[in-house]
Amino acid sequence: MARERLAAEREKHRAAEKRRRALIVGASVVCVLGLAAVVGVVAANAGKDKGSASSGPVVAPSGAQGKDSLAVPVGQDGAKSTLTIWEDFRCPACKAFETAYRPTLHELVDAGKLRIEYHLVTLIDGNLGGTGSRNAANAAACAQDAGKFRDFHDVLYENQPEETDDAFAGNDKLIQLAGKVEGLNTPAFQKCVRNGTHNSWVEKSNQAFQAAKFGGTPTVLLDGKNIYQDQTMTPAKLKQLVEDANNG
Repeated sequence: MARERLAAEREKHRAAEKRRRALIVGASVVCVLGLAAVVGVVAANAGKDKGSASSGPVVAPSGAQGKDSLAVPVGQDGAKSTLTIWEDFRCPACKAFETAYRPTLHELVDAGKLRIEYHLVTLIDGNLGGTGSRNAANAAACAQDAGKFRDFHDVLYENQPEETDDAFAGNDKLIQLAGKVEGLNTPAFQKCVRNGTHNSWVEKSNQAFQAAKFGGTPTVLLDGKNIYQDQTMTPAKLKQLVEDANNG
């Protein structure tokens, strides 16, 4: 009996671990506000190409929508479901979400069933120092100007550095990654990145994130409901919710 109970307990543990890995978030898998700065991060990243300071006017990227034009839309305006994502390109939890959910999100968007509104924030810059969150978000906004936001967005997450490595602060790095998206690495894109054209817009988006008092990134809302807090959520469940909304 003891051996059977032990085997049952092990199986229960394995099942629980499998479910945990499938969830979009556990309390520990999120980039949260108020993290203590990591000693030496700022010094280690000193001297990198930080780009222009964002003291200029707020310039929204082409096609930005919503309040103060802070949302980058992906998908058809007529889609019955809208997913709102607040994210930081330096945030490892954001990468984990994107890695797990990207195929499902692409499928639903391409089918016209889901529209995504991306809001870009600079949480990790604030926590650890540096400008990689801001510069990557500016570069993504420059890609939006070129009509290639989604592809470049995915490339940034696929090439995300370690959280404490402010590699995205380097404009040369961002321009190099743009070469992975066909037709993006143009003189106009390079100028937009190096000039920090959308830096002030990114900072305004981050201010909106702080004002909304979200706990961390990513924050994921399906038609206004925070689904990132639902620990039973999986890509399959999200797909079913969107399918139900379209069938209803």
